[in-house]
Amino acid sequence: MRATRGFTLLEVLIAIALFAILSLAATSMLTTVIESSDAAKSRSEKLNEIQRAFLVMERDFLQMTRRKVRLEGDAPLDNFIYSNESSYSTDTQGIAFVRQSWRNPGLMLPRSDVQAVSYQLEDDVLMRMHYLFVDAVVGAEPKMRPLITAVTKIDFEFHNGKKWVKEIPAKELPLAIAIEIEIDDFGFIRRQFLVPGVIKSGDDDDQS
Repeated sequence: MRATRGFTLLEVLIAIALFAILSLAATSMLTTVIESSDAAKSRSEKLNEIQRAFLVMERDFLQMTRRKVRLEGDAPLDNFIYSNESSYSTDTQGIAFVRQSWRNPGLMLPRSDVQAVSYQLEDDVLMRMHYLFVDAVVGAEPKMRPLITAVTKIDFEFHNGKKWVKEIPAKELPLAIAIEIEIDDFGFIRRQFLVPGVIKSGDDDDQS
């Protein structure tokens, strides 16, 4: 009878080593795929967050109205827009104004249909704030809605019908507002919004 021949110890060790190498390579590849998928999902969620925030801002800017507000019962402020140091909160970056068309069908709610809105950077989060009443009284707490996280800086520019400037138009609305945001992992983003401003007579030929 022929002797039955099996695997030698060396062959078994080589097979185990090859299997371990292939398993390690497959595990490493799977980990890389999972990490890439998580990173892509996180980036997609961040993009959706930014897009939703810009949609909210576009709605507010398009409905901006020439209405002055009183802050904490003080006299009305001079301009229609208040930005950065002149915003609702003096220690944060932001912009504040009044918008119309705040839905209140039949005036059933005890408020008007205009709304005081503020966008402010607080603790690296861009917040949308508003009060129940357009003229906030002392002690009134604003309603806060976080829009974009991981924001390191925001700034604004205003188009006066001729060019973009940093200064807020005095006692008038600009034709457009640009917001510049710096976000972790995304860098610098600039978005421009139209505003229902009024072109002064004689300025038509000078616009750019």
